[in-house]
Amino acid sequence: MIGGSIFLLPAQVAGVIGAWSPIGVAVMGLASLTVALCFGRLATQIDGTGGPYLYARQAFGDFFGFEVGWMQWFTRAASQSAIMAGTPVALGYYFPALTAGWPRAATIIMLASALAWVNVRGVRQSAWVVDVLTVAKLVPLALFIVLGFSSVHASRLTTLPPLTIRQALAGALMLIFMYGGYEVVPVPGGESLNPRRDVPFALVATILCVTVVMTLTQAVAQGVLPNLATHSTPIADAAAVALGASGALLVGIGSVLSMTGNNAGQVLTGARMIFALAEHNQLPRWFGRVHPIYRTPSNAVLFTSIVATSLALTGSFARLAVVAAFARLIMYGGCAAATLKFRLGVIVPVLALIVTTLLAFGANQEQLMGGTIALGVGAAFYVVTRAGDAARRGGPPRPHVRCAGP
Repeated sequence: MIGGSIFLLPAQVAGVIGAWSPIGVAVMGLASLTVALCFGRLATQIDGTGGPYLYARQAFGDFFGFEVGWMQWFTRAASQSAIMAGTPVALGYYFPALTAGWPRAATIIMLASALAWVNVRGVRQSAWVVDVLTVAKLVPLALFIVLGFSSVHASRLTTLPPLTIRQALAGALMLIFMYGGYEVVPVPGGESLNPRRDVPFALVATILCVTVVMTLTQAVAQGVLPNLATHSTPIADAAAVALGASGALLVGIGSVLSMTGNNAGQVLTGARMIFALAEHNQLPRWFGRVHPIYRTPSNAVLFTSIVATSLALTGSFARLAVVAAFARLIMYGGCAAATLKFRLGVIVPVLALIVTTLLAFGANQEQLMGGTIALGVGAAFYVVTRAGDAARRGGPPRPHVRCAGP
């Protein structure tokens, strides 16, 4: 969850809701908790592998489950593209030439190619990369929070401008992207020792810890910089003011490592989501191909990487972040509805549905269109696959193959 967004998105959020941004981060953390509690409640009853896809499929049937699973994959691909688009921005703090033109494109393509290669080679290598980069990103972020508080100007946090409902919803939609990622916690539930106990605990603990870290980071950046919204690299710029050049360098390195680790995780989990759909005969066989040597879902990795790279090359970080956030709402709303369907509670899933519905009103026409197109493409794949299976009835069944698990 703590990926590239924490290093770049604070400026975008401040540009929409101003000094309300630390409060907005905290509020959206609590709002995200309502959705996470739905996931946790479902995990106590359904302990298979698949997470949101599995819950929606069991509650509402194959097609609805497929669309949730498809948007679960699209969320991963769109998030990966947003972070890849943000990486040249972060590197641009020291190398401005990388933020535009062919240097930007080359940076994105090389990053995507390297991560795809690592993921095709094997899950062990992918997980090792993610683990190392996770530690590397948290250390400079912790130092920024602890040491930066001494440079905070309280007036920049307490002088709150007028805020319209439209501004609040637009800011909240951005923050959904910042909090995205916890939905992968229940995905490997079928491979956990005690998922009915561990998945709910992991979800709640994750949301609470991340809410604290992100709220403090936003507050320090808002309190240190006089005009946070104008900074393309807000955390590095705030670190330069509060900690000097060495602090800015440390945070800058941490942001790039954070984005790289986040992207490695996106490829790792996203590819296996689309592989799972093919494994359940809901996508063409090509997506379910397993590499003959490495036993990884190589075609799913390549497809996910190509889609994410194409989006990153044609869009900005902020624009792609909101697209990914809007795609998440379909998945979150589906799981909240599944919680109601299975009669696992009323108050929390209703609150989660209210949150996702209100956030959807914060989307503009372009974002709504993007989400509709993504759903339509998924539906087309589903129909084509079903038609192909119907044409092959009477022939041999589709082979069931396994890849290296997450």
